Amino acid sequence: MDFTSEQIERYSRHILLQDIGVEGQEKINQGKVLVIGAGGLGAPILLYLAAAGVGTLGIIDGDVVDLSNLQRQVIHFTPDVGKPKVISAQEKIEKINPDVKVITYHQFFTAENAFDIIKDYDFIVDGTDSFPVKFLINDACVLAGKPFSHGGILRFDGQTLTHIPGHACYRCAFHSPPPPNAVPTCSQAGVLGAIAGMLGTIQAAEVLKFLTDTGDLLTDRLLSFNAKTMNFRTIKVKKNHKCPVCGDTPSITELVEAEQATCELKKR
Repeated sequence: MDFTSEQIERYSRHILLQDIGVEGQEKINQGKVLVIGAGGLGAPILLYLAAAGVGTLGIIDGDVVDLSNLQRQVIHFTPDVGKPKVISAQEKIEKINPDVKVITYHQFFTAENAFDIIKDYDFIVDGTDSFPVKFLINDACVLAGKPFSHGGILRFDGQTLTHIPGHACYRCAFHSPPPPNAVPTCSQAGVLGAIAGMLGTIQAAEVLKFLTDTGDLLTDRLLSFNAKTMNFRTIKVKKNHKCPVCGDTPSITELVEAEQATCELKKR
């Protein structure tokens, strides 16, 4: 593709990088990325991918903006309360970078629509806060042969890994959704707002590395951190040959949605 003088100036800091350059920026501009969830993680992911010039950004989220979202979901502003998150996010993306084509899906990611939605994208990003949906994203991407980034946050902690076909998937590390009362949600236990930005930008970096074939992705590795101590650690994740979805004899061959397990926190 031929860049205009305005695009060369816009993306000049990428073009100057030896590992990216003009060819890498072309790959970014031609990339198609789906972000599932336009909330705490999706917000910084979308902002940075839009600024980077990812050619097509798909956004799927069935929620509307709530006042409690604004503490961490930085793509949404106070006047957006009550507006569908996908529309609010689209408006900001178009202001950041008119080069980006935005496709919105004001619906939830389900077993019924998963394959049809992810089929046209190069990379999928998990920005959800639901364990059943995280496993659904994993299973859909593994079965469809799609690379994706997993991300999760709670309280002061964050974790992420990147799946590329042939490598360990989310189920290789976590076999199945947690049982009821095992893990609370952010709405129950709280989350430090900046944690979403920390993890979301890491996921955005993984997307750009994938599109430009730069550096080492978080494949077969789980990156976790705690913001209270600012300790980061990387845990090796081996591909599990008994994994129910990517193993040698998989038992999961079609998509099934698990129920959302709720955790009743007891007041002390």
